[in-house]
Amino acid sequence: MAGISGHWAFAFGVLGNIVSFIVFLSPLPTFYKIYKKKSTEGYQSIPYVVALFSSMLWIYYAFLKTNTTLIITINSFGCFIETIYVSFYLFYAPKKARVQTVKMLVLSVVGGFGAIVLVTQFLFKGAARGQAVGWICLVFSLCVFVAPLGIVRQVIKTKSVEYMPLLLSVFLTLSAVMWFFYGLLVKDINIAIPNVLGFILGILQIVLYVIYNKKEKAILKEQKLPAKIQNHVIIVDENNNQKLPELTEEQIIDIVKLGSLISSGKIHVASCLHNSTCGVEAAKVENMPKLQTAEA
Repeated sequence: MAGISGHWAFAFGVLGNIVSFIVFLSPLPTFYKIYKKKSTEGYQSIPYVVALFSSMLWIYYAFLKTNTTLIITINSFGCFIETIYVSFYLFYAPKKARVQTVKMLVLSVVGGFGAIVLVTQFLFKGAARGQAVGWICLVFSLCVFVAPLGIVRQVIKTKSVEYMPLLLSVFLTLSAVMWFFYGLLVKDINIAIPNVLGFILGILQIVLYVIYNKKEKAILKEQKLPAKIQNHVIIVDENNNQKLPELTEEQIIDIVKLGSLISSGKIHVASCLHNSTCGVEAAKVENMPKLQTAEA
């Protein structure tokens, strides 16, 4: 039974590595958008800083335990790719966001990780040291799952999922499933427990995305031109028998408003029956392009 359990643990560990590899690569579309726009806009650096800190902690934990090769491999890649993400973010972030990100890096990666290593090395020995670091890893693994929820408030406030990292949420959920079974089979609660909450929080993020994505599409569908301007205006030059470029939506709206004011009597068109220059003006009008109404 122990041999079968070990094989299953290895299988889930490999699957966990594969899915976690995809998790680490899932923000690539986000950073491609940042690259195209040359700005981080509404994106936050918190998930990437926390993920970097968590990967460093898990590597430290793995070196204190035995048979943890699968944990070392994936978290080494995590440190590498998250460092690239944070550096990329700093390059395109505005000054305020850049300063906040640097502060988080100093407090967590430099100060926090350094303090954890020093404290556990001096205050704990043997198995107790591994257990202490394991509990710390457990807490910060939860932070990795919770970090993307920081944007939930923005999604609810703006009713837009533009900055909601859906791919990250989906693959974090799958990763949580794989690593939960791995931790369960190797009997390591420090790995299993955080992935239970990780799965729950991942599902909540996906549900939130689905709800607000539907609402956003419904709002965009309702934002159509008013019924009054469904018949758009095209200028036709009868002398050259050519159509001039169509009016813009703003110009059409102005024409509709002007027509409404005239028909309501708020604007009176003066008659030129007794005006000696009327004939001249009329001749000018005849030579001007006429307006025709084309059905949409």
